[in-house]
Amino acid sequence: MTAPSPSPARSAPLWLLTLITFSGTLAMHIFVPAMPEAGQALGANIGEMQMTMSVYIFGLAMGQLLYGPLSDRFGRRPLLMIGLLVYTLTSVAAAFATAINGLIVLRLFQALGGCAGLVIGRAMARDSVQSHEAARRLALMNLMVVFGPGAAPLIGSALASSLGWRSIFLALSVLGIVNLICAWFLLPESRIRKEVPKSNSLGRNYARLLTSPTFLGYAIGGACATTAMYAFIGASPFIFAHQLHRPDYEIGVYPAILMGGVALGSMVASKLFSLVRIERLAISASLVSVLASLTFLVVVLTDNLSVALVIGPMFVFGFGAGIAAPAALTQAMSVNPNVVGSASGLYGFSQMAVGALCTTLVAAGDNPALAAAVILAAAGVIGQLSFWFALGRRVTRG
Repeated sequence: MTAPSPSPARSAPLWLLTLITFSGTLAMHIFVPAMPEAGQALGANIGEMQMTMSVYIFGLAMGQLLYGPLSDRFGRRPLLMIGLLVYTLTSVAAAFATAINGLIVLRLFQALGGCAGLVIGRAMARDSVQSHEAARRLALMNLMVVFGPGAAPLIGSALASSLGWRSIFLALSVLGIVNLICAWFLLPESRIRKEVPKSNSLGRNYARLLTSPTFLGYAIGGACATTAMYAFIGASPFIFAHQLHRPDYEIGVYPAILMGGVALGSMVASKLFSLVRIERLAISASLVSVLASLTFLVVVLTDNLSVALVIGPMFVFGFGAGIAAPAALTQAMSVNPNVVGSASGLYGFSQMAVGALCTTLVAAGDNPALAAAVILAAAGVIGQLSFWFALGRRVTRG
């Protein structure tokens, strides 16, 4: 079968880019509910099972640093197809794993394949469109970075309880096959620059981005606005089950409400991008999240913890994040139009790094609500300062 040769002028279908992005983040936490069952079947301890998630986050972060510049040099489509193929094959192999060490290795390579969709999907959404249209497209894709980990435990729990833990990886492999087929026939090569960067320029591209105050400000601010909420997602089972004594069947519902806030923010953002300057929108929306996180912190410190007083501020936090994050991503990827792939990779790495750090820090201490509130408030303030820094540098340069 010969691959089609779509016209570069045709933009990539947004629904497909969104599905591919969702696939990479979905696999991050989908295995968590099945860990006890899989550990028993494979004769693995808790620490070994936790490694299956840790290596996935690590692979998701590091892989983005590779796909970004490589897609600038060799094109978006070939690298994406390779990533999707790796994701699919490792998902199939993981479903038939017989030892924990093999499963850990497979999870690492599954992440390295899955992260191709995050980096290249964003780059393809940004290629060949105006900044406001790019912001609208990126708003939906950015939602998948948060929605995937939020929805993953619910999906994983349903699959594991009904079909066993191996069905999780079979489902991911089916998703990978669907992505491969659709990408093969529907995704055009979107990189339109005629001059291909030289191999020795790839490192310099990252150096330029890392020394750009504007890029760093938006990358750090966007990461704080997006994946810092992984801290709350990780702490939420303990907050609602242990501190608020809610029944088990409710536990998965509350993070979904937070995702509803992010989804609403993303939908509102797509309307606002044509009305409000993007950089100002990022600052204003980030301030909403800061105020919500400080409200949550006050609730915890005054010992007024309740379902409503946790979910209410977190819904507002998610709403602000849903607006601020795609605005920050658009600005970060517009710093240098010639290295959109590298910018996407470095931005994605910052997201995963902040998410991993916040997930690790929330385990400190014996009060999950307090830990989550402090982390979200600190991340919100850092994100707000980063946006002002980026805006200040852009105004100075202008």
